[in-house]
Amino acid sequence: MNRLRSSAFDGAWINHTATEEVDPRFADLDAWSLTSAMEAMWEGQLAAVAAIGHALPAITAATEAAKAALGDHGRIVYVGAGTSARVAVQDGAELMPTFAWPSERVRFIVAGGDSAFVTSIEGAEDDVDDAVTQIDAARLTQHDVVIAVAASGTTPFTVAALQQAGSFGAVTIGVANNPGTALLASAKFPILIETGRELIAGSTRMKAGTAQKVVLNLISSGIMLRLGRVYRGMMVNMQPTNAKLKRRAEAMVAQIAHCDPSHAARWLEQAEGDIKTAGLLALGFDRVDAETILKNCDGNLRRVFAELVKDRDRHPKGATARKQGGAVEP
Repeated sequence: MNRLRSSAFDGAWINHTATEEVDPRFADLDAWSLTSAMEAMWEGQLAAVAAIGHALPAITAATEAAKAALGDHGRIVYVGAGTSARVAVQDGAELMPTFAWPSERVRFIVAGGDSAFVTSIEGAEDDVDDAVTQIDAARLTQHDVVIAVAASGTTPFTVAALQQAGSFGAVTIGVANNPGTALLASAKFPILIETGRELIAGSTRMKAGTAQKVVLNLISSGIMLRLGRVYRGMMVNMQPTNAKLKRRAEAMVAQIAHCDPSHAARWLEQAEGDIKTAGLLALGFDRVDAETILKNCDGNLRRVFAELVKDRDRHPKGATARKQGGAVEP
């Protein structure tokens, strides 16, 4: 094992891991009434979410760095083992249907491989060599963003993967639930969520897992906000692949262009399901102009409307005519 990796597992890093300790308050949880136990577990979930508040500045900084790095080709790479890996996979898998994030721009580095998504692979989280092998195979660059998650903050696979990712210049984000751990020390952007002891000692699928899910939601959604894949609270990059999503897309086009939903359906069909293009068609642009202005504004609809307002103010008499009663809004 080389120095890069061995330092991660030096005893100095094995600090106080509250997530593994029995909480005296809940030592007899199994003897409580189910009603009382449910209340205690629910309160634990609330406390887990509340613990994230202190980390919001770190989460924001990591998100800004991720957005800046990704550009047009960078990937979001999730790393984890066991429960943390499955939480990470859930977040990453939702980027495609929600934001139309390209599938080739999401990657999962998981201890034990794909089979570990639904089963426990013994010894996988200790396999440092596999972590390095998987990272090397990903061929990372400085445009990639690697998000590594481990409740303990000491999982050998996850720490080694993050360290190796850093050697390629990737943006590295570490999310852990215990302070003073190797994962946080190895990340360019460490995010500590101190959720403390679990009601069931070591069951990090509970408080720690809940906090991890929220943090990953914040990071990934924040990236998509900054990349213009959300407009006025709507997921405007979504692809209408079924009846429900088609109705949702039509409603978005109607709201963007202030047109009748029945007209929105026609524009959406002409735009081959692209919501942003359909919105501009409904406002009177032809297909070529709509696609051109979107490309010039990096697909950011808010920037499109800001540019249109500037153009209208500069050339009020030559402003482009609008159809269906549409209005240009910044």
